[in-house]
Amino acid sequence: MSKEKEILKSGDEKLEAVEEALSKTEKFIENNQKLISIVVGVLVVVVLGYFGLNRYYFEPREKEAQVQIFAAQKYFEMDSLNKALYGNDLNPGFIDVIDQYGSTKAGNLAKYYAGISFLRQGNYQEAINYLKKFNGKDNIIAPLAIGAMADAYAEMNDLTKAGELYMKAAGKSDNEFTKPMMLFKAGRTFELSNNFKKAAEVYEKIKAEFPNSTEGRTIDKYIERAKGKA
Repeated sequence: MSKEKEILKSGDEKLEAVEEALSKTEKFIENNQKLISIVVGVLVVVVLGYFGLNRYYFEPREKEAQVQIFAAQKYFEMDSLNKALYGNDLNPGFIDVIDQYGSTKAGNLAKYYAGISFLRQGNYQEAINYLKKFNGKDNIIAPLAIGAMADAYAEMNDLTKAGELYMKAAGKSDNEFTKPMMLFKAGRTFELSNNFKKAAEVYEKIKAEFPNSTEGRTIDKYIERAKGKA
């Protein structure tokens, strides 16, 4: 058989295979038309349901939550912490916003504010409880929330946990504001725990990476003190 005939035969065989596959597919569709229609219908309902739920339920709730949290934020800025937490006859507080809109972004932010409010009031365990519920992913509030938890543990004299959390907060971001601040707080906590070697290492990190930060400008004296006691 010539090479050209072999090529033609091979092409015919491939064409037959494709036709056979198409035929089987047509038969499957024909035999399972009802099932396929149900599956397609379910998918359409799910997709439409998702967009409908998002537009007519989640988005309106998010807007409502943003309105509800506004007054509590103002009370917080005025340092009226009880009103910020529990509201008054006119406006809800952070606790109300959490209870009613906890799944929204504003409800999540209310957890942070509630935690900080309890921390300022000296109610350290409640502060920890609410800050743990806060789900932060940004470069500023997320490390501040973890650092606030560390503050609460430090006030409760759990210096080991406080040190761990300060280091965790420092690792959340490389920005010039929160990272050197959290590293410095970690260093001070390590000093209070008599772990002067670790404190010196943390202070050295501030000097190397953030020399122009508020903490970095005065860090030399802390390095000398920690090394002197190590």
